[in-house]
Amino acid sequence: MSDFNSNQINIIDSVFEKSNSGEIHFSEVIQQLISVGIESYSVDYRRGETTYYLSNGSSLRLEFEAHPEKISKNFDAAKIKSAISQAQSGTVMYPEFKELSYLAGCIGYTVWIAGKNVQYFSRNGEVHTEHFPQ
Repeated sequence: MSDFNSNQINIIDSVFEKSNSGEIHFSEVIQQLISVGIESYSVDYRRGETTYYLSNGSSLRLEFEAHPEKISKNFDAAKIKSAISQAQSGTVMYPEFKELSYLAGCIGYTVWIAGKNVQYFSRNGEVHTEHFPQ
């Protein structure tokens, strides 16, 4: 049984679709998710899933088209940092960010809204942590 109400689900669905189509920036995603009580969310590029979490542990999983074959075997933190910088400056939107992070060997990431950081993961267990811009 889900603890998500219909308003939360509608907003999460909208944020998911708009982000994946490149219509909204990361800061807008975060603002909207905070407004419905999302504490964190995880993106798994290999499975094509994004899972949103409430503070009570309830979760909502949405699927997108996975392309694990595009993910580089080697993790390159400099490439991840570059992709993040481009996204923060608005020069790339999420669809292009995903492609850049695949090339950097990123298999997914977790956004810790309360902790104001994102952890990007490699297939070998390497992690790059990026703090939200101030």
